[in-house]
Amino acid sequence: MKDKLNILFAIADDASHMGAYGHKFVHTPHVDQLAKTGVLFNNAFTTNPKCAPSRASILTGMHTWQLKEACTHFCYFPNDFHLYPDLLEEAGYHIGYTGKGWGPGNWERSGLIRNPAGNAYNKMTLTPPEHSLISTIDYVRNFDMFLEAREDGQPFCFWYGCKEPHRKYIEGEGVYHGKKLEDVTVPAYFPDNDKVRSDLCDYAFEIDWFDKQLGGIINKLEEIGEMDNTVIVVTSDNGAPFPRIKGQMYEQDLNLPLIISCPAFKGNRVIDDLVSFIDFAPTFLDIAGLDIPKEMPGKSLLDVLLSERDGFVNPQRNRAYMGRERHDMGRAEDKGYPVRCIRTPDYLYIHNFEPSRYPSGNPETYYTNCANCPTKEEILHLHAKGDNCYYNYTFGLRPQEELYAIKKDPECMENLAQNKDYDVLKKALYLELKEKLIETRDPRILGNGDVFESYAYAKDAKHSWAHHLTGDWVRMGGYVKET
Repeated sequence: MKDKLNILFAIADDASHMGAYGHKFVHTPHVDQLAKTGVLFNNAFTTNPKCAPSRASILTGMHTWQLKEACTHFCYFPNDFHLYPDLLEEAGYHIGYTGKGWGPGNWERSGLIRNPAGNAYNKMTLTPPEHSLISTIDYVRNFDMFLEAREDGQPFCFWYGCKEPHRKYIEGEGVYHGKKLEDVTVPAYFPDNDKVRSDLCDYAFEIDWFDKQLGGIINKLEEIGEMDNTVIVVTSDNGAPFPRIKGQMYEQDLNLPLIISCPAFKGNRVIDDLVSFIDFAPTFLDIAGLDIPKEMPGKSLLDVLLSERDGFVNPQRNRAYMGRERHDMGRAEDKGYPVRCIRTPDYLYIHNFEPSRYPSGNPETYYTNCANCPTKEEILHLHAKGDNCYYNYTFGLRPQEELYAIKKDPECMENLAQNKDYDVLKKALYLELKEKLIETRDPRILGNGDVFESYAYAKDAKHSWAHHLTGDWVRMGGYVKET
């Protein structure tokens, strides 16, 4: 077993930004160094822009709409899918995770004996930095505990599931710890003021924490002589916890950081192939020399990793497919917001199946599919004053079809679906998307989309639409806020 490569899967929680991608307001020296020694992917796509369904696709190698309950957020995880940690364990790998594995949701009810990400190592704790809400989990020491539990020479697959930069933050924690407002680039769909910049600094500070803990884990690998025998994968489950990003179907939430480093692969390369989170499980199985289950539509990335080329390596990797159903409750009868997307090298096509529904939850429930934060408050205060510009981009209703030219419009500000010059392209992309959904047996396209609304919500009733309407809510300046 000594010839087997180890796998370290480092996944941040809600991170769109890493220094290796040119973002100056984050400080990620360990990630950046891995990008120099490894392979940086420009076009890596989550399957579903929310924690639980995204992580479910990672673990199963399957499209989000193929995952039954696991397509939704706060769900009960089904027990009828192949999970790459289980398959690796059967092949002799030592398996475990620290921090956040699969979740949020419930895996016990389906009969699973542990979190789908593996055995938990979360007993070791630390004192977080002052004036922050960073987790008390000591990721590095828990990695030590994991290593102590393995047999001599046993290959391992470890999931470092950092809980940062997931909200909540202490407002101003980023500036308190040295972040500078002037270093922030504010997206065009946010008002550019100090409050929004400070909110982005708070987020950036917690990305730095993810990198710092990753550095501690890398130091441990070097200490025990396993660095040269370990494939390190760095990514995030979905995008930043801000309006129009996390939980939404635009480029900034779907296209996520991905860096893969190992001495077995030629480093300092940048890849433009379109890859998907459904490709992780097949890649890890392929690294271990295992057969990939036929049920997994994902494709191993070893062809790209073993190549010595930059740019586009495999011309067949030119499409990515994404979707969403029910996330956090916030609409009448707890309905979801079904969407399917196709991304090509040049365009993102979005099909909103229920355009009469608000994409982030209803106004009367305070748009529950977007975390409460200063940026959200700024946008809704402007909306209450009659300035709807930022509101329309973030919380307003959307048309059934959206089309964006990503290379010249990466923030998805101009919807070309309304331009007749793009009618032929729009129709072609819809038909291509539809063909893929039929091929992969998506209930939504096959006329049984209501099944996604029927799955039980694995969380207490206080998060339901009915509670939001009957709980202690007051109307403030044109929108509602919990007291």
